[in-house]
Amino acid sequence: MKLNIISGRSGSGKSTALHVLEDMGYYCIDNLPAGLLPYLIDQIQQSKKSNESKQKIAASIDARNTLTDFAEFPDLIKRLDSEVECEVIYLDAKTPTLIKRFSETRRKHPLSNEHTGLKEAIAMEKELLSPIAMRADLTIDTSTMTLHELRDLIKKRVANTTSTGIALLFQSFGFKNGIPVDADFVYDVRCLPNPYWKPSLRSQTGMDQAVIEFLESHNDVKHMLTDIQTFIEKWLPSFQENNRSYMTVAIGCTGGQHRSVYISQALQAYFSKTLDNVQVRHRELA
Repeated sequence: MKLNIISGRSGSGKSTALHVLEDMGYYCIDNLPAGLLPYLIDQIQQSKKSNESKQKIAASIDARNTLTDFAEFPDLIKRLDSEVECEVIYLDAKTPTLIKRFSETRRKHPLSNEHTGLKEAIAMEKELLSPIAMRADLTIDTSTMTLHELRDLIKKRVANTTSTGIALLFQSFGFKNGIPVDADFVYDVRCLPNPYWKPSLRSQTGMDQAVIEFLESHNDVKHMLTDIQTFIEKWLPSFQENNRSYMTVAIGCTGGQHRSVYISQALQAYFSKTLDNVQVRHRELA
């Protein structure tokens, strides 16, 4: 039995995530009051006695809960962890992005009213959901994601039924656009030789052969790649032993087009040899 709890601020993609899981065979519950989690546990325990014991369940919890429910959430999750396989997935996006999404769809924020504007409601929601965000096994920043990218990420990272180990994601990014908020580790590769300064390579990316050959001709690049591989290989087992299900490793260069893309691709290829669930995402290229 597996239970995924989906939460996050309104407009971050919770409904999309829940629909993806439903399409993949999960029994989904939308907008479950956190106070009903104990009753859900009881139902799960009853199903263990039947042939439904392998059923996958996903429940979304949003800000339309009481303060008591949020305060009790950590204790409820502890009880869940002792009885079922439970993972908390928290989706979020930058405040300007959420405001833009609400403006485009003309939807009303669930916490806004005649006394509370959209911006204030979004800030209030972040504070209310902080107990869930702090307990999350996986945090996903959807600020720069399209609908299709989010669906694909949920399929690969959350609903991957073939993997039994940790889900490892290597994400390239450009520092000029900010550090990914959902990264567990961040590596800065701006010290490496930059293909951008070669006019023939400027318009290409770290996935193009000419850029790959340029980077692989420098020993500093090889040493950086080896050091990152060694660190992850050494400490990944410790995270797995601590029941860690997800890990995001962010690789950043200036623009997120050449060096970080190449390093991320190389790391994904390397760790795919020994791990079942290894993905790569290039934030700026997407």
